[in-house]
Amino acid sequence: MKNGVRFNPSRRGFLKLAFLGAIGLQFAQACKKKVNRIFLRLTGTDHILGHRLRFQNFPKSTAVVEIPILILGAGVTGLSAAYRLQQRGMNDFLLLDMESEVGGNARHGENAYSRYPLGAHYLPIPNASNKELLRFLEESKIIVGWTEGGVPLFDEEQLSFAPQERLFIHNIWQEGIVPSYGVSQQEAAEIDRFMAQMSQFKQLKGSDGKYVFDIPMRNASQSDDLKRLDVLTMRSWMESEGYKTEPVFSYVNYCCRDDYGTGIAATSAFAAIHYFASRKHDWSAYQDLVLTWQEGNGRLVSHLKKYADGRVLNKHLAYQIHVGQDAVEVSVFDDKAKLSKTIRAQKVINCCPQFVNQYLLPNRTALTKKFHYAPWIVATIVLHRFPFTDGATLSWENIIYNGKGLGYVYDQHQSLNQLQSPFVITYYHSLGDGDLNGNRKQLYQWTDQQWKEFIMEDLEKAHYGIENEVISIEIFRHGHGMISPVSGFLSDEARIELTKPIADKVYFAHSDLSGISIFEEAFYQGITITDQVLADLGQKEA
Repeated sequence: MKNGVRFNPSRRGFLKLAFLGAIGLQFAQACKKKVNRIFLRLTGTDHILGHRLRFQNFPKSTAVVEIPILILGAGVTGLSAAYRLQQRGMNDFLLLDMESEVGGNARHGENAYSRYPLGAHYLPIPNASNKELLRFLEESKIIVGWTEGGVPLFDEEQLSFAPQERLFIHNIWQEGIVPSYGVSQQEAAEIDRFMAQMSQFKQLKGSDGKYVFDIPMRNASQSDDLKRLDVLTMRSWMESEGYKTEPVFSYVNYCCRDDYGTGIAATSAFAAIHYFASRKHDWSAYQDLVLTWQEGNGRLVSHLKKYADGRVLNKHLAYQIHVGQDAVEVSVFDDKAKLSKTIRAQKVINCCPQFVNQYLLPNRTALTKKFHYAPWIVATIVLHRFPFTDGATLSWENIIYNGKGLGYVYDQHQSLNQLQSPFVITYYHSLGDGDLNGNRKQLYQWTDQQWKEFIMEDLEKAHYGIENEVISIEIFRHGHGMISPVSGFLSDEARIELTKPIADKVYFAHSDLSGISIFEEAFYQGITITDQVLADLGQKEA
């Protein structure tokens, strides 16, 4: 989304805000007495089990399991591979995952008041060319029909409700997240020029007739525009284009941090422009809408995982892959039973990120060093009520101008009970400031109290007194939250090299191989590699 609207400052939201402020008022005094007894919980991916890969201190295998196809990793890519196998009539496979729940960065949680995302929280309306994704959305009852003109009809309850976005800037909430309140004519002109330039990039095609910026990236033109723009950071490109004012830099920096974990000082110019230019907005009725749910993209995971029912082995860590002449042997540690086993497969669809694969296979460490992953925290906060704010009303997405974090989403925004206390919000923060290894250490070394103080200080800028209203905070840590396409990465041969299968037996698919960490890329990575695997199996059978 992130396109926003212009804001005409007024107090038209006063009555709704006053109503929000009144809801749950009877809890306020009791809450203030419990400021120091806020329930804090620090969770996250199972990094302790994952770090065992470095030392390979696993027990010897005590059993052998044979299966035609083995999928490693049950994030969106692995689940999409399972979905494709079932579509093609192949159900003799296993799916392994280190975590206790499938879904990867699209998992979700639930408390007494609401479901909530633990990572990715929305899906933009797909491009018309995304036939496979549109088919999946129709099978999942997210698309409920089509017009005579071929326009999809989405279930309205699964589209973002209004108001959708707001930005806290100059001590007021404005509608939309493109800075407009309090900006000068020169600043507004630069923002308009930037948006016009992104619109031009959206229509840009290469010599092969394909869009230079498209989703998935496999559909894009293979012209030299990739390398030309990829070797620059977004900041250096903007400076070369004559941009000078702070609001346009702040807005683009936020967008890069939000999608890639790193800001404009590190993000590839191609990747940053891709953010604005790759979505074609083919259906005008949905220009400003996205698909979203209380649990975020956990809803999409729930639709995908049914295709792997009965075939998932959770808390199973693959720690070594040996490619033999007749089969692939994968050494696996069962963390629940505390034993190792060997899984022999004809084909392995490896949907693990590359920072994992460097430990599973030889001679990959040097190439993997080219991959940068930003650490994240995602904090779910339960509030008695929202402190009073002026300007635009509580929205689905709420951003603080030049905030430390990336703002928050209101998880109950899709609910008919959205104005009832308690309120559940999910706060996002990327630690991708350049020193990603140092950021990752901070992620795990900080206590829950330190993170709580960081979050409250950030939110206090827009919500004075918010700490007095907090019931609980659950802080979920992603050590390698997403691939960060830093300058030079998308055009680096290392990325291409790691996509190649090994001996037509081990195949690789993950959104980090496309360089863009979005649902669509993960989805198409899964189905594309599965089609290749089944084609190779068919050739052998013939």
